[in-house]
Amino acid sequence: MTAAKPPSLVREASHQIVAGGSAGLVEICLMHPLDVVKTRFQIQRGTSDPNSYKSLGDCFRTVFRNEGIYGFYKGIMPPILAETPKRAVKFFTFEQYKKLLGLTPLSTGLALSVAGLGSGLTEAIVVNPFEVVKVSLQANRDSFKEQPSSFGQARHIINADGFGLKGLNKGLTSTLGRHGVFNMIYFGFYFNVKDAIPASPDPTLEFMRKFAIGLTSGTISSCVNIPFDVAKSRIQGPQPVPGEIKYRTCFQTMGLVYREEGYLALYKGLVPKIMRLGPGGAVMLLVYEYVSGWLKENW
Repeated sequence: MTAAKPPSLVREASHQIVAGGSAGLVEICLMHPLDVVKTRFQIQRGTSDPNSYKSLGDCFRTVFRNEGIYGFYKGIMPPILAETPKRAVKFFTFEQYKKLLGLTPLSTGLALSVAGLGSGLTEAIVVNPFEVVKVSLQANRDSFKEQPSSFGQARHIINADGFGLKGLNKGLTSTLGRHGVFNMIYFGFYFNVKDAIPASPDPTLEFMRKFAIGLTSGTISSCVNIPFDVAKSRIQGPQPVPGEIKYRTCFQTMGLVYREEGYLALYKGLVPKIMRLGPGGAVMLLVYEYVSGWLKENW
């Protein structure tokens, strides 16, 4: 009896594209309102602003009252459009980096974290233009019906500032830091802990085991990388004085926020971020694993 041939690179990539795209789409549709709230907190510069949100509940109430239910879905089109290539890059490059690093003396745990870092940096390059459009739409407090479309906003950014680091790719270094740190912890923690905790023969308990590990992984990653996220939102969002660039680079922005607002300002939006990426991270990994497993068996 001949051994089964390993799947071709094309088939393996197609499985990861479909499974990763499905995971991303489910996560975005469920969790995007929390991303809007997180961005609103990150771009406000202290409580002296009369338009600042006083609490998480106040933000939800104000957005719903002034912008309607659709206000929570502002900027959703860019991440939806980006999800298939973004998650394809995330999971496919993670698997490829993992294979490459598996040939080195690195330990399994370190190799997984380094592979996660590589996949995050690669993912950030793909997703950053979509993030610029998304944040600019999420910062708009007008009624949902009055704001420009995603494509209209992208055209406006390109016409005003071009495709470079002042335009459609501004905040790239912060995005690299955000995704690199997140994926390094996210993948390293999830796969190491999942392998360390025995699987359960009961399908429900096995699902809960994976969900709990994914939830913990997404939560820890969110807590560690949020200063990069705050810097990204400040750089990509509206500047305090129109026409003047105050937030320029990743670490310059972190230092400025720290000096002007204190270290806690670097953790703005942490609660909605955890509420989104804790369970969202678990949902994404579970959907990816189950869809990927189904594809391997049936396609």
